[in-house]
Amino acid sequence: MGLGGIQRRAIMFVCATGLMGCELFMPPIPPAPLPLPVVPAPPAEPVVTPPSQASRDLATYYGRLQNDLLAQGLLRGDGGGPDTPFTDTQLARNFVRIALFNEYRDDSDFQRPQATVSKLRRWGGPIRMSVEFGDTVPLAQRDADLVSVTSYAARLSRNTGVPVTITNENPNFHVLFLGEDDRRAYGDTLRALIPNISDATVRTFVNLPREQLCVVIGTFAAGQSTYTKAVAMIRAEHPNLMRSACIHEELAQGMGLANDSPGARPSIFNDDEEFALLTQHDELLLRMLYDPRLQAGMDPAVAAPIARAIARDYLAAGAS
Repeated sequence: MGLGGIQRRAIMFVCATGLMGCELFMPPIPPAPLPLPVVPAPPAEPVVTPPSQASRDLATYYGRLQNDLLAQGLLRGDGGGPDTPFTDTQLARNFVRIALFNEYRDDSDFQRPQATVSKLRRWGGPIRMSVEFGDTVPLAQRDADLVSVTSYAARLSRNTGVPVTITNENPNFHVLFLGEDDRRAYGDTLRALIPNISDATVRTFVNLPREQLCVVIGTFAAGQSTYTKAVAMIRAEHPNLMRSACIHEELAQGMGLANDSPGARPSIFNDDEEFALLTQHDELLLRMLYDPRLQAGMDPAVAAPIARAIARDYLAAGAS
């Protein structure tokens, strides 16, 4: 008989013996193979592109500039001391000049400072700060700058009471470290970050003159005085201390201390470059800016007498 008949008989026999109470031993069914563990792909190595000659020339220039400033006793990092006393009157006056004036017009090209009267501006909610690097920034420098921004963001949060976290999830404060080549290609990205930005501001950002060491741009909802987004740009060509100085000044300005004043001392909000890092005086300015007695949208006439009272309270309590 054919093979098909033998197979049918075998099947029938098994069924019959099973009906008569015989114990049937079937060969064990091998278990299904376990799925292989999913191994996540290793993160892509960050791209590092060699800088252009123009970028290398800038690095040389800024290195010499830092050395010249240090030789003159500038770029201090001591926060001020016995040689830089200030009174509550001076503190209040400096606050009005720095917090209630803009250094540039809102549609500025950042080339000609033009102080204009402003309402009090500050953040009304938590800040989600991202730290982003251009492709020409060396990896070791990225690590150092991330540590610097993280530490300083915590300090800003302590002084203002505004929650500041470092995150890449839906950031509203972008801190950019860009080399010359990175920045010149950043125009479209900047427009995506700030859709209502003026063409003049984008052009100047892309073609920033070397005298402009760093910059911050803040945006507001129409008719409002609370920040909705900020973008700070720090040149990657700066040597270490000058990058730290830019971190301190631009991020503090991005909190709402938008102007500089030649009379402010000890302060980083002064173009004389005496101080590189946030001072005790500047910490008080940040505390004042977010003091609940002041409100976003106040004009100088309303805010100034309140600022004088706050300054008296702070210094009477030994804050200086």
